[in-house]
Amino acid sequence: MSAEAKIVELKLDLSHPPTPLGNYVEAVSTGNLVFLAGHGPRGAGPGGQWLNGKLGADMTVEQGYEAARLTGIGLLSTLRHEIGDLDRVTRVVKALCMVNATADFEQHPAVANGFSDLMAEVFGERGRHARSAVGMQSLPNNIPFEAEMIVEVAQEPVEY
Repeated sequence: MSAEAKIVELKLDLSHPPTPLGNYVEAVSTGNLVFLAGHGPRGAGPGGQWLNGKLGADMTVEQGYEAARLTGIGLLSTLRHEIGDLDRVTRVVKALCMVNATADFEQHPAVANGFSDLMAEVFGERGRHARSAVGMQSLPNNIPFEAEMIVEVAQEPVEY
């Protein structure tokens, strides 16, 4: 199944890519790679609210997983806006996943799986990626999760 068909099947709304919160761009394409800036979990729609919280204090691993998945949806929205068609993706190459967590929190990979599982669900094997999952003392606006990724793309949509 194509990535675009999977987006429809999963009923994911990619119509509102997030806007930068500072002096940067959300995506940079160079050659066959797209570098996506850090994204956080924001609700659907143009005015979607940020999720807030710290893992190990006021959020469960399950809530963190959902925040990571929501972050992935935002990244997919930005990626589609940048390249026009998610079927151009040949590989999700690398992801950096940051978890806003207490000092004693140890389940960063379980939270980051919310992001990684979504990429595998949308792109299949092409969505499996190298990843770092790290804890942070804080993240902007007290968001629980932030991710950035590098994606390889083809000039035209690829059939899989």
